[in-house]
Parts: sequence; structure tokens; C-alpha cells
Amino acid sequence: MHLDPKTISELAIAFRPESFFRVIPVTHMATPLGMGFGQSRFSSPNHLFQLAYIAQDLATGIAETIIRDRFEGTAERVLDESEIAEWAVAEITAAEALIVLDLRTAGLLRLGVSTDAARAKHHLEGQELSEAVHSTFAVDGLLYLSRLTGAPCVAVYDRAVESKLFSSPSSELVRQGDLISALESLSVSVRGTP
Repeated sequence: MHLDPKTISELAIAFRPESFFRVIPVTHMATPLGMGFGQSRFSSPNHLFQLAYIAQDLATGIAETIIRDRFEGTAERVLDESEIAEWAVAEITAAEALIVLDLRTAGLLRLGVSTDAARAKHHLEGQELSEAVHSTFAVDGLLYLSRLTGAPCVAVYDRAVESKLFSSPSSELVRQGDLISALESLSVSVRGTP
């Protein structure tokens, strides 16, 4: 994938996330900034790097990790409390500004990259873009809008996670004070476990 260096430099901005959210499996509570190789929107298809995804608000973090597309075409939008118990959340802040490629508005259009890279259900184009950016340009990550909620999210490359991000201690998602309001904003309710 060819990316114009001049356009990249125009889209690269300093962005300092403060009190962003990271929703993670409860089994990883002890390492809220831990990463692994996966098949996510901007992950490396060739396992060249790892990412930490963070969202501006709790509802978006939940939508991006737990809900996804599971309620499409269904009237009942209910999560079991036992499922929520499998997740934890941490607040993530950058100690200094990240240099991120801003894909929130016309960035993809200006790069000549399909808008599917940041907005489609399928991840191949986003993965190819991310790998090209990571291997060619000195940026810390990608700033984009959640395709589910429209809120800002950042995919932070591993090279910046350890040096620029810090985390609050993780807590169980079920104990999060604004969990219900976050779910209600997504029109989702919780069913208690018998």
C-alpha cells in the first residue's frame, strides 16, 4: 500500500487521551496495558506489532469489545450479568501527547484508502493500512471514530504503550458506577443471574 508522506505528515497530530477507557477480559486485570496478537480492526496480519485500543467513553469501550454486532436484527437487547462479570475496565491516560494519524474525518479519503479501513465490519483493509503506517512512519497510533458509536478511539502501537500510557488499577466492569447508564445509552439492559 502506497501512502503519500506529505499527506501522512498533514494528518499526523499530537493527541493526548485523558481518562479514556479500556475494556479487557477480567483474566487480564493485573495487566491493563497488556497486549497480544489478534484479529482486530488495525492489528498486524503478519504479527509485526501489537495494539492497545482505548475509547473516549465507557459505552464505546463496551460497544467495541462486548456488544459489537450481536444485537443486529433482534428485538431483545439484553446481556446476562454473568457475561459482564467476565470483563474489567481501566482508565488510560497518556503521560504526553501521542502522535497519531487522524482518521476521524477526511483522512482516509485524502490518503486514497477505502473508508472500510476504519468503518467496515471486516478488518482486512484496516489491518493493511495499519501495517503500512506502522512500518513506514513514526507515529504512535491511529485516531478514529468508533463505527458503532461515533466516539473517538485510539489504536496505540506497542512502541508507544509502555513509554507514553499509564493506567489506573483495573476494576471489574460489574462494579463500575456508570455501567448501567453506559448500557442504557446503547439501549442494552442486564439480566441478573439466578
